[in-house]
Amino acid sequence: MSSRTGKTTRPLVKPFIKWAGGKRQLIPELNKHIPKKYNAYYEPFIGGGALLFELQPSKAFISDMNEDLVLTYISVRDGIDELIELLKDYETKNNSKDYYKIRAMDRDADKFSKMKDVERAARLIYLNKTCYNGLYRVNSQGLFNTPFGNYKNPAICDEYVLRAVNDYFVNNDITIRHMDFEMTVKNAEKSDFIYFDPPYHSPDNTNFTGYQSGGFDESEQERLADTFKRLADIGAYCSLSNSSTKLIRDLYKDYHIYTVKANRAINSNGNDRGAVDEVIVTSW
Repeated sequence: MSSRTGKTTRPLVKPFIKWAGGKRQLIPELNKHIPKKYNAYYEPFIGGGALLFELQPSKAFISDMNEDLVLTYISVRDGIDELIELLKDYETKNNSKDYYKIRAMDRDADKFSKMKDVERAARLIYLNKTCYNGLYRVNSQGLFNTPFGNYKNPAICDEYVLRAVNDYFVNNDITIRHMDFEMTVKNAEKSDFIYFDPPYHSPDNTNFTGYQSGGFDESEQERLADTFKRLADIGAYCSLSNSSTKLIRDLYKDYHIYTVKANRAINSNGNDRGAVDEVIVTSW
């Protein structure tokens, strides 16, 4: 059983990529709503993994519907030496010509599908560190389309952090899957802790949700709420982050809802950038 009391965590075990909607800035608020003790940890929208790396549970099930993101986590766990070697080569390619050449790799579907998982992982990290605002964004065809960021010294190969995360993964029971959120938590039990951080509800479609093609519409938000209820009913500790909208507050009205402020730079409506209201929902 994991416990927040007296737990020692390694500071270098932290997010190694930037992800839209990342939770690093909200860790102090999220820490207020962590069960004192829990069994397995589940995070089915892993993104940058800020809460996972903050808690560093000994047993965890993490997943995401973004295939390249999942491949990257698996490569950090299973292919760290080759991944670092590839990233050190990428460190010499921080220029627009190389950037757009590497970005275009996914335009050739046949060739891209034959790349090794660790090669795709290195590409994702390189693009994440060198693209504009670290924004992972794809178009309707699922092709990466963020422009070059033109940063002087991006940390393309943060070897100490990558090796620390690898060590955490290897020495603990961490299951990593490319899987739908409902399937990820299918076997969760009483006293397990599940943190849901889905693409946020955006009634006016102003929030950024371009992590993958297909999106996450209101029917998905409702399916997620049903999953949350099922798990809460069996005694699992469920926590969720989302927008502070009427739909979300209605879906989770039977639970504890906490309003928090978060600084968000990615929004198609300029008036909604900066400090905005979000909610943390807990079942206990």
